[in-house]
Amino acid sequence: MKTNEYINKVRTTLKHFVAGATMALVAMGGLLATSCSDDPSDENYYTFTGQMLSEYLKTHEDYSEFCSVVERAGLMHQLSAYGHYTCFAPTNEAMNNYLSEHGLTSVSEMTDADCDTLARTHLVDNIFTTADMADGTLTTANMNKRYIEITHGLDADSNAVVFLNRSAHVIFKLQDDSVENGIVQPINKVLKTSSSMLPDVLKENPHISLFVEALKQTHLIDSLYQYRDPNYDASAYPRYRYVSHVNKETATVPDEKKQGFTLFIPTDSVLAARYGITTVDQLYKKACEIYDEVYPEDASADYHAIDKCTDRRNPLNRLIAYHILNRDVIGWNLLTPRNDIGILTTQMNPVDWYETLLPHTMLKVEKLTVLRYAGGNMLGERYINRRYDDEYTIPGAQISQTVESGISNSAINGRYFYVNDLLAFNTQTRDIVDNCRIRMDFSTIFPELMTENIRQNGTNPKVQDPDYDETGKYGRNYYFPNGYLKNVSVNGYFVYRRPHDYYDSYEGDEMNIFGNFDITFKIPPVPFEGDWQIRLGYAQEPTRGIAQIYFDGEPQGIPLDMTKSLTDPSILGSGFVSDYTTMSSEQLSTDQKVLKNKGYYRGAAGGYRFNQGSTTSVVFATQANTIRMVLCTVHIDPNKNHYLRVRCVSTKKGNDNEFMFDYLELVPKSVYGVTDQGAIEDML
Repeated sequence: MKTNEYINKVRTTLKHFVAGATMALVAMGGLLATSCSDDPSDENYYTFTGQMLSEYLKTHEDYSEFCSVVERAGLMHQLSAYGHYTCFAPTNEAMNNYLSEHGLTSVSEMTDADCDTLARTHLVDNIFTTADMADGTLTTANMNKRYIEITHGLDADSNAVVFLNRSAHVIFKLQDDSVENGIVQPINKVLKTSSSMLPDVLKENPHISLFVEALKQTHLIDSLYQYRDPNYDASAYPRYRYVSHVNKETATVPDEKKQGFTLFIPTDSVLAARYGITTVDQLYKKACEIYDEVYPEDASADYHAIDKCTDRRNPLNRLIAYHILNRDVIGWNLLTPRNDIGILTTQMNPVDWYETLLPHTMLKVEKLTVLRYAGGNMLGERYINRRYDDEYTIPGAQISQTVESGISNSAINGRYFYVNDLLAFNTQTRDIVDNCRIRMDFSTIFPELMTENIRQNGTNPKVQDPDYDETGKYGRNYYFPNGYLKNVSVNGYFVYRRPHDYYDSYEGDEMNIFGNFDITFKIPPVPFEGDWQIRLGYAQEPTRGIAQIYFDGEPQGIPLDMTKSLTDPSILGSGFVSDYTTMSSEQLSTDQKVLKNKGYYRGAAGGYRFNQGSTTSVVFATQANTIRMVLCTVHIDPNKNHYLRVRCVSTKKGNDNEFMFDYLELVPKSVYGVTDQGAIEDML
């Protein structure tokens, strides 16, 4: 069994990786080096002059059994054409072991359907060298539409190797064998696939029996069977062409419409060691301890008892629901931004916020990258509900990268991760952890973008596509027809644009709406009642338009004009100072107050872009065109849904109208109110 302790020890011993690249490794005791990029770089698209993948399989005798499987699946013709494939090819020994386990003596005894599944499980339509395989999952699904989990360890000869789904590993001496249309990664075992739903996968793990029993008693497990909308037909929607600034692009609708889930689960041993909890009754008592304080009005209600735990207001129901996200986050490495584009990770930890199945609550997921506030936590690891700064030292719950060997943690509609503590929307989470500026990339507000692996998709953010590209070679842009996104009403073309590291976009990607647009969406929940400022982060461009903002149906101020930068005479004009770091505290405080009085803030100081074709970065806060606009300051009831509406009021015609959604900020008065007192608000 590979425990986290063992995995950490393995990381410190890894010394060799191939393809001329050296993998950065772990330094124990609080220093964890960042891994290589999750996405293959352009240099991995080989121009090797040699065999196609199909010919390679046919001429290498040690893969003859797998070759027969591919031929039975009817995929050999595809592998003989130009493309960019990764083939995890099982050796004959691996295939014979697989056949024996299934009571078969040869591939000829397999059905065509089984051959098709097995072949597609081992083929990925993207090139991944071993150096590209960071811990988590491959960022491209295999041809069976499943994601392969990646871990690292040692083989029998103490070679550092890549493990797939914690069972097979890439054979060290044979790895990274390039062909004309891809790369071959020989493996020592056949990869297995499952069509199980998430509840069935959960029930198979004996180490989480207490949490699963609580899922059953609350009936929350029943909701985890939701999967695919059979009535959605992507072919009914044409490709959309649009122009944003100087970029001519196309977008398609998502291929499917699915619902997924992600669970964070403390094991039985964690519950016993931390709290002495070994029964559901004890777990219920712990839930009462937490949620009677948060929801005192419910403490004496009839639905409070343990035999009423199917009620969504029951303490045990609330406790379990808070551990469940309404999206499938397909890998540990994707719980925060895939490649940290647009985030100054030496100054700011990448943070994402996700709604849970406990109504009107969110989890904060944080990747630790800033050494200054590491404390006892480890760089590179991910934590839930952590707050570690000059004022507070709340370490949060650490998310494990994987589970025990021989146990699956993924299903066709979701997955789960271990955490080393119970998660709770308690008073500490509500009043301290969440009492901050909540910044959310727009791609995280809508769960479907993560369930469909749309967020930050692509293979090379440094490359611009050809005009009106339809190949999607480097990544795809998507648009979402009305009714596709939950709690969203769309009139116009609502587009997700894939990441580019030279775009003025936080995390490299952005969402835009085109046409005579009118969009209404539910804003993420706030943790407590009070006055909140809602801000929109965006990049000004002369090609963009003007929109009226509404909160819960009420118009908010004058229309937002995205053609104006901070140097516009109506805002700061010539008074804009690019290098704000040269300003004194008094000058910067005045700068913030003047902007705030006009409804603006500088762009995030923790966000940046590269100048195209160079490695020179430009911080958003130094640019007049990367802006945070105050959409409204409103009093919010945290127990109700609230909506923003953005309606086009431009005089431009048709698709010439464009409005950009980059990131949203929900800011409590405890944060935005500091500038009223002359202090400087945190600009990161």
